[in-house]
Amino acid sequence: MNKTYDICIVGSGAGGAPIAYELSNAGYKVLVLEKGKNLREKEVSKDELAVSRRGLYTPNLKDERHIINKREEDGSITRYDGHEYSWSFWNGSMLGGSSNLMSGYFHRMKPNDFKLKSVFGEVKGANVVDWCISYEDLEPYYEKVERVIGISGEVVKHSFLEPRSTQNFPYKKLEENAVTKWFDKACARLELESIPTPRAILPRNALDRNACSYSNFCGSYACATGAKGSARAALLQKCNAEIITEAFVYKLESDASKITKVHYYDKELNSHEVTAKIFVLAAQAIETSRLLLNSKNKFFPKGMANNNSEVGKNLLFSAGGSGEGRFRFEDLDEAKQKELMQTGLFFNRSLQDWYEFQDDALKYKGGTIDFLFEHANIISRASREFYNEEGKLIWGEELQDKIHKKLTTSRALRFEVFNDWLPTDECFVSVDEKTKDKFGMPVGVINLWGHPHDVKVGEYLAKKALEVLQEMGAKEISYNISAAPPPNLVAGGCRFGEDAKNSVLDKNCKAHELENLYITDGSFMPTGGSVPYTWTIYANSFRVADIIKKLI
Repeated sequence: MNKTYDICIVGSGAGGAPIAYELSNAGYKVLVLEKGKNLREKEVSKDELAVSRRGLYTPNLKDERHIINKREEDGSITRYDGHEYSWSFWNGSMLGGSSNLMSGYFHRMKPNDFKLKSVFGEVKGANVVDWCISYEDLEPYYEKVERVIGISGEVVKHSFLEPRSTQNFPYKKLEENAVTKWFDKACARLELESIPTPRAILPRNALDRNACSYSNFCGSYACATGAKGSARAALLQKCNAEIITEAFVYKLESDASKITKVHYYDKELNSHEVTAKIFVLAAQAIETSRLLLNSKNKFFPKGMANNNSEVGKNLLFSAGGSGEGRFRFEDLDEAKQKELMQTGLFFNRSLQDWYEFQDDALKYKGGTIDFLFEHANIISRASREFYNEEGKLIWGEELQDKIHKKLTTSRALRFEVFNDWLPTDECFVSVDEKTKDKFGMPVGVINLWGHPHDVKVGEYLAKKALEVLQEMGAKEISYNISAAPPPNLVAGGCRFGEDAKNSVLDKNCKAHELENLYITDGSFMPTGGSVPYTWTIYANSFRVADIIKKLI
């Protein structure tokens, strides 16, 4: 295959799909290359054993894995082969990418998130910088995402509510479990500001998609109704781009100033090449850096767009962690027992009271706490009951009775903490020339280290969440905050900035060193804010789409 396009996009998630949607519908010849399959609503699975929880939607680690070099507290490096340790950083190898598997928490970044260094100052050992665009630059595109992707919720006034060009979300909030009232009352007693969590999930039929079925299988599962605002459901099925799935892009080709071709393998490992006027990378932050580093030539001997040695640097995850408290029948009257066990309905509540806070006379950037019921996956819930209180393995009727009691007479309310993962020299992407994937390409290496500052802030937020659970009357309260990141929230590696010496992209997300290469997945982000990234990636991609339209 050797066809020429106006735009060739590598990756089909939140970073690539808006480019495809906007440019193809404007009449340009657009090609999308996606490594995964096209799984439509009727083809997705909620089989807990098959998914457990994302394995069905991600590559086999025998064929495709990462190497993780984890920096320990004493400074030593421990090497982990992702296959040997079942340590996966893959996120949704399918059309629409990881947007298919998100829980749909959609929070905007705040104005001060774009000015982290200016507002909060430097942190020793961290490469904190201000963004080269402002919240005001991105706000029209946040609003566009609300309409085009479909966001439900209710805007309520609170201390850290960001400026908005519209008064409310275009869709009313999802139906809620009655336990949200317990939460709201507890927050009122604690003088906290309870926020209905915005979700990229439709509460009614709209946008040529079906309403939510309230199965409670959002996080880690693809949506079987189309209600979730995945890139596939919301954008790709409504655009005129040519889409080729099961197409693994393994190399970029260039002259001194432009990308000239991309090379990809099909599922039979046949090689193809594509030429285009403009190329857009949106393959996920780790994989985008890996592709650039593997695309060496005489013009770019250290990797494409990497003559300044910045590609792969300042990799970001979401810092924080999670916790939970359990409500037991024995502590509740009959009415509250019934409220607790309502099935399907969402627990959509968030707290941002500590998005910024003072501690020890210092001003800290804090974060977001999202509350939700434990996942509906019965496999993960039941597997926690395999041992008795003495730590001995149990089976038969004893195990059956224990599982039955836990599932029918109690329920856990969980929380997830999101705070900034500070960029550092120790957290970056490289490649392992000796370890190859099934395509014969050097695998990506995740050099992993979390700044102690991230853990300190996460601990502060988690303890605030515990106070809410205690006030609600929960028992068996616990939490875990660590420097080990969640693999489903990753950004950085090709940060944008005004100075070509310390950034890969300019403010329009075009590579400093190449005239026709744009990167629109989370790679561009110099800092991540204290919210999940998807809404911001969507918004920025729509922004870049407008920029590209003016150029071609």
